[in-house]
Amino acid sequence: MSELQRVREWAEALIALHLDESWSFGFDNATRRAGLCDFSRRRISVSRYLAARYDDEDNHQTLLHEVAHALAGQRAGHGPVWRRIAREIGYAGGATHRGETATELAPWVGVCPAGHTVYRHRRATRQVSCAQCAPRFDPAHAFVWTRREITRSDRIAAMTPR
Repeated sequence: MSELQRVREWAEALIALHLDESWSFGFDNATRRAGLCDFSRRRISVSRYLAARYDDEDNHQTLLHEVAHALAGQRAGHGPVWRRIAREIGYAGGATHRGETATELAPWVGVCPAGHTVYRHRRATRQVSCAQCAPRFDPAHAFVWTRREITRSDRIAAMTPR
């Protein structure tokens, strides 16, 4: 697991190498996405919660992904220009993050009748059923949602590498 100070040092080195001094780095409180390239603030950020649980290589790849966005420009998305630039600077991943999320920080916990558990960071706006039990919506497999309190100590623990 990565130490956050080390992730910051890598980010600042990558920004200095590939971008100009108008760009900055910071950690954010995201629980489902690993990184962000904010064009309006000219800022690259990564989730402090996810960075603490990912290994060094995953964090380095997240930083390369976001730097590629900054280099490609806001309109590039994950298109061919972004993919070319990402490959050129050493990014080896895909367009989206598929790793673990900070489920311990998800305030909504759903349990289906068979006992499968899912976590959501936002309240479900409609009834949802378990995809493991039924490939399409089936009220017989609907989740029962409960809200749990996420404390400050829970957030601090989530930032601590495991």
